[in-house]
Amino acid sequence: MANTGDEDIMSIRKDKYRDEKDGKVRLERQVSLLGGISIIVGSMIGSGIFASPTGILRVTQSVGMSLIVWVVCGILSLFGALCYAELGTMIPKSGGEYPYLFDTYGPPVGFLYAWVSTILRGPSSISIIAITFAEYAVQPLYPEEECVAPTFVLKAVACVGVMFLILVNCVSVKGATNVQVFFTAAKLLALAIIIVTGFVKLGQGNNEYLDPRKSFKGSSSNIFAYGIAFYQGFWAYDGWNLLNYVTEELVNPYRNLPLGIFIGTSLVTIVYLLTNIAYFAVLSPTQMLSTSAVAVAFANRTLVPMAWIIPLLVCCSAIGAANGTLFGAARLINVAGREGHTLQVLSMVHITYKTPQPAIIFTGALAIAMVIPNDFDTLVNYFSFSSWIFYGLTVLAVIILRLRFPEWKRPIKIPLVLPITFTIISVYLVIAPMIAYPEFGYLYASIFILAGLLLYYPLVHKEYSPKIIDHVTIFFQQLLQVTSSYYVSPEEDEQDMQELTVFSKVPSTLSRRAEG
Repeated sequence: MANTGDEDIMSIRKDKYRDEKDGKVRLERQVSLLGGISIIVGSMIGSGIFASPTGILRVTQSVGMSLIVWVVCGILSLFGALCYAELGTMIPKSGGEYPYLFDTYGPPVGFLYAWVSTILRGPSSISIIAITFAEYAVQPLYPEEECVAPTFVLKAVACVGVMFLILVNCVSVKGATNVQVFFTAAKLLALAIIIVTGFVKLGQGNNEYLDPRKSFKGSSSNIFAYGIAFYQGFWAYDGWNLLNYVTEELVNPYRNLPLGIFIGTSLVTIVYLLTNIAYFAVLSPTQMLSTSAVAVAFANRTLVPMAWIIPLLVCCSAIGAANGTLFGAARLINVAGREGHTLQVLSMVHITYKTPQPAIIFTGALAIAMVIPNDFDTLVNYFSFSSWIFYGLTVLAVIILRLRFPEWKRPIKIPLVLPITFTIISVYLVIAPMIAYPEFGYLYASIFILAGLLLYYPLVHKEYSPKIIDHVTIFFQQLLQVTSSYYVSPEEDEQDMQELTVFSKVPSTLSRRAEG
């Protein structure tokens, strides 16, 4: 009888620790520091470094200025990441920008961000990367320049890639992070091959285009045009904020969030700079401008017998970036759903796997359904335009919250010069491209963002919910075996662990009392 009593008490404590609360579950802390760094590096290093150098060079019109743009993009990404580190340790919730915008500016702005990210930013980013993956994956089947892969083949391969990622992310958080670690290693190997090969060429005297006396000749004098160059560069760096999307699943977030952000962003900045130097040690500006697949052109001129390895590793790079983006985008939708800003079913978590399955499937399905324009540069520009509006508002929140709530706990407190600088640059990046290249696309993007308010008023503010939504929620809840989720702070997690440890040490005492 004594043993049974001990077991009952321990069972109660373990049930509480597993967060079974009124039929709800929550996301568990399973992402380590290494997993966090892999999420950042694996998401940042995607298709951008293999495609964006051409776009940046086209706008800056010189090798020297293009390298400066790459460095400045890295520094500003680090500034933004450090600002997010303060916000993420002060408001330790998943969902990236969403909880920071919600707590700073109120539900309407939080809803607008969730609206844009749920329908446009997350799925479109995954689609762009998936198409890049498909282009490199089918290259062995269509090796000749005159033999172009059919569109339906590209889209079929891209869809298969996204479906694979949906399956992995639905089944296991650790499985998804292990996939991220593997593909991160593969893409770092690809860049290491490029860097080593390029620097060997530099050692052989191939530094004509990197000579500072010549590399800045012909640089563009249009300061507003550089906004487009920064869009291309920041597209390659996109993902520096992704660890903030999984804060609730990060082990020891007060330590690992800022540490993972700093290590990951700094590593990518160094790798990107070295990679671009390697490119220009082999390719002339004219050769680079004549191709969008810079890495393949590089390999064809330097790794002739083994040139196939670069396209293979670029495939790994792209699929890893898509995995990280899907991982983060689903968490945003899950957190927004908890606040009533998306369908209730999208806030639910699988009762066994503890993964946000409905949000993962929804994001992946949208990514598969999207039609990707052929113009890579244009798509990136409009994607970046909408992103930088919210990046700027999020970093400005650091300053606003310092003034409004100085008493809030801030495990990381950065110098105010960082958010001020980043906010000013954000304003420039939103306005400059519209001045340099006025196009209706920016107007359409703005209308799409504001259109979210038409949905916010009836669905959120007035809490109008058609009865059919309840039936849809119940259907998918039973089909996917998911239930509502809730938030647990790092302090509550630590307290649960301490209590569980205490109870694990007292069975013998309880037994003696029962026997007495």
